Amino acid sequence: MNDEIPFDPADVRLAAVARALSHPARLAILRVLAARETCACGEIVGLLPLAQATVSQHLKVLREAGLVRGEADGPRSCYCLGGPSIAAAADVFAGLFAALAATACTCAADACGGVGCTCGAAADPPSSPDLSAGASLTFA
Repeated sequence: MNDEIPFDPADVRLAAVARALSHPARLAILRVLAARETCACGEIVGLLPLAQATVSQHLKVLREAGLVRGEADGPRSCYCLGGPSIAAAADVFAGLFAALAATACTCAADACGGVGCTCGAAADPPSSPDLSAGASLTFA
């Protein structure tokens, strides 16, 4: 049995946000909410080619990730973007991809270290970047 490697809690949180963003319907819901600022679930359903239950399930995933906030409004629920969570996710994703881009191999070979490799990985592999780079995931 392998011992589990403990992951950084910030990476676990980032992975949860990435999972929530991994479906095109959820991205569409976020874009609808961004355009309208607040929106009732019924309005979202009317704009997407999905059933009410499917939209509700996608909204649940977005809520659990902190990307959407919802509050009861009579028989319907109103949803809006989770402001601080959206800003924190944007900062962390930007930091992650900046760190990855800074160390990514730019050679044309299929394998790093191949003929014409310009990243130097064959001779001296780059050290692992600190992907947290001052960015913390604090969600409301």
